Amino acid sequence: MATKSKAKTSTVAEKLDALINLQRIDSEIDRLLTVRGELPLEVEDLEDELQGLETRIANINAELEEIETEITERKLAQKESQTAIISYKEKQKNVRNNREYESLSKEIEFQELEIQLHEKKSKEAAYRAEKKREVFDETKAKYELRKGDLDVKQKELEEIVAETQKDEDKLRKESEKAKKAIDDHLMVAYNRLRSSAKNGLAVVPIDRDSCGGCFNRIPPQRQLDIMQRKKIIVCEHCGRILVPAEETAE
Repeated sequence: MATKSKAKTSTVAEKLDALINLQRIDSEIDRLLTVRGELPLEVEDLEDELQGLETRIANINAELEEIETEITERKLAQKESQTAIISYKEKQKNVRNNREYESLSKEIEFQELEIQLHEKKSKEAAYRAEKKREVFDETKAKYELRKGDLDVKQKELEEIVAETQKDEDKLRKESEKAKKAIDDHLMVAYNRLRSSAKNGLAVVPIDRDSCGGCFNRIPPQRQLDIMQRKKIIVCEHCGRILVPAEETAE
């Protein structure tokens, strides 16, 4: 004979009691999380921003290395051209005719142009490097500033979490225990309502003849049905599970 893995409620009244109990627990968890305010999101945003700044700093460093390499290579090319010019001038002293002399002169002229080109490109690269370093310094300063902000926010969050974590852990265990007493299809509906409601309320009482969630008026006969607790009734407007007002008060 098969045994049930979870003890489920049987009557409608018991189901409503279980839902009310779960809502109370989850609402208390929500209250604790509200105490933390926007800090978790602020910490996450700062962490994302720092990661972006780290990537930017790494990219700037890589670009600076490329520029420095270019400058070094151009200086080496200048020296090679200078060496070539010396060599060509030496050869000019031993030429046999004007044709050879003119040919060497063109080579010298070409190498001189190469030297000028490398000099110009080196200066341009040095200017780019200077600008990159300025951007690097600005980015690094911004990184350090944001890192300080993150340290402060993380410390604030850690202090708040430390104050509330014990209660939260206890409530989450109670919530998991409470869920075991509720039918699966009701849990699906409860979770759906919880996730879609800004205040996290899936189970609400009648408040001044109206739904405690969306505040739309509830007809008298429907209120009577809710008070009798013989079936699960949801708000026709927002879909929340409705219970008598005294059921949610303690």
